[in-house]
Amino acid sequence: MTRYPRSGKGKKWTQLELKAIPADWLGDTLGDGDGLSGEVRVSADGLISVRFKSAFKWDKKVTWHQCGTWPTIAMETIRANRDMARELLKAGINPNDHKKAQRIEKQAEVTATIAKAELQLIDNLSFAAMFESWLMDGVVRKDGNAEIRRSFEKDVLKAIGAKPVALITEHDLRALLRAMVSRGVNRMAVRVYNDLVQLFNWSEKRKPWRELLIEGNPADLLEITKIVAPDYDLTGERSRVLAPTELKELHGIFQRMEHDYQDAPVGSKYEVARPLKKENQIAIWICLSTLCRIGELLMAKWEDIDLSPGQWLIPIENVKGARGKKQAQLVCLSNFALGKFKVLHGLTGHTPFCFPSRNNDAAHVDIKSVSKQIGDRQTQFKSRSGPLKNRRNDNSLVVAKGKNGEWTPHDMRRTGSTMMQALKIPNDVIDRCQNHVMAGSRVRRHYLHHEYLEEKREAWASLGAHLEKILG
Repeated sequence: MTRYPRSGKGKKWTQLELKAIPADWLGDTLGDGDGLSGEVRVSADGLISVRFKSAFKWDKKVTWHQCGTWPTIAMETIRANRDMARELLKAGINPNDHKKAQRIEKQAEVTATIAKAELQLIDNLSFAAMFESWLMDGVVRKDGNAEIRRSFEKDVLKAIGAKPVALITEHDLRALLRAMVSRGVNRMAVRVYNDLVQLFNWSEKRKPWRELLIEGNPADLLEITKIVAPDYDLTGERSRVLAPTELKELHGIFQRMEHDYQDAPVGSKYEVARPLKKENQIAIWICLSTLCRIGELLMAKWEDIDLSPGQWLIPIENVKGARGKKQAQLVCLSNFALGKFKVLHGLTGHTPFCFPSRNNDAAHVDIKSVSKQIGDRQTQFKSRSGPLKNRRNDNSLVVAKGKNGEWTPHDMRRTGSTMMQALKIPNDVIDRCQNHVMAGSRVRRHYLHHEYLEEKREAWASLGAHLEKILG
C-alpha cells in the first residue's frame, strides 16, 4: 500500500510524521513527491526505518536510484540526493554509475592512506626491530643466541637500538665499536663487528629491511683493523705454552692457597685469599693431560665417563666446530687424568654433570666460568677501569712473575700437544688426540677409517707419565 502525509499527496513527510509511523506499516510505500518513494522497514527490536529511492530511465529501461535510508540519513539529504541524480541525468550521466565511481574513489583514498601509513611505519622501523627479526630467523647459535643478545644489549642496542634503520650510518657503528675498544674489550668488539656484518648482510636481502638499506649497507664500510687497538692481534691466535717450571709453579700455587685457607682461623678466613675452586683446579689438569677443550670438559656427563677402563666419550654435540666439520672423540685416560677424574667424582659424582651448575645440579656450569675465574686472578694483564663487582681482582695465579704473559685454560691444550711433540709422538697422532678433522681428499676420508686408538692411548699415557714427573 502506498501512503502519503496527512496533508495529501503533494506534501512531504515531516520528521514528526515519520516518527509516528506504526510497525504494522511494514512493507508499505511512502510517497514523498517528485518521484521519491520509500519502503517501510521494521527491525527485530521494533525500530522503524524507511529506505527511499527514485526512478529514472536509462537505455529505455526503468532503473532505481537509492537515495538513502531515514533516520540514518536526514530527509533533506535524501531529497538532495534525488535532485543530484536528476542533474546528472540531464548531463547524460547515469547516477548509479556516478555513485559507484564515488565509492571506488573513496576506497582508493582509504587504501592510499593506509599504504602511506604502512610506508611511514616501515620507514621508522628501528634497529632493535631488525635485530629481533635476525635473531628469530637469521642466526642460530648453540646457546640459543643468548651470548649475541647479551653483547648487543650491553653495547649496541643502548647506542642505536631506537634509531630507524634507514638513518643508521657507518659512523654510528664505528662509534659504538670504538667505545668498546676504549674499554679495552678488543676481542668483544671484533665479535660484535662480525655479528653486525652478518646481521646487515642478512637484512640487505630481505623485506622490509632491504628497502631501508637502499642507500647501502653501513657495515660494509667498516674496517675493523682501523678500529681495534694497534697492538691487538686480530688473528686471535694465541701461542702461549706453559713451560714445565710454570706448570710446577702453578701446582704449588694451588696447593699453597689450599693450605693457607684451611689453616686460617675460622674468624679470619675472609682475610685469606680463597683458593680456586677444587673442581676448577682439576679441570685445568684434565685439559692439559687429555688435550680437550675447556668447553667440552665442562659439558661432560658422568654417563659418558667409564672410570673402570679409563675412558671418556666426548659426544659430537659437545665438540666445537661447524656441522660436518667435527666428530665425537673417545679419550683413553692416562693414570694422571684418571686420577683427576676420580677425585672429581668424589666431589660431583652424585650429579649428572661432572661440573654441575652451582644453582642447578641438572645443568652444567657456564662453559666460560673457569676462564673468567682464572682471568680474574691475573688482573695485571687486563685493561679494566676498576674492579669487577662480585669478582676476584688479584694476581694470585700469575706464573713466572708474568714475564711470559697471561695463561688461559685453552693454553693447556696447546701446552699438552707441545709436550707430546717433545716426547717424539707423531704429529698425525697428536692431531687425532686433539680431535682435529683430518685434511685430505674425500675419497681417502671415505675409505680410510683406522681410528688410531692404540696410538692415541700410548700418546696420552706418555703425556700423563711426563706430567707426573713434572708435578711430582
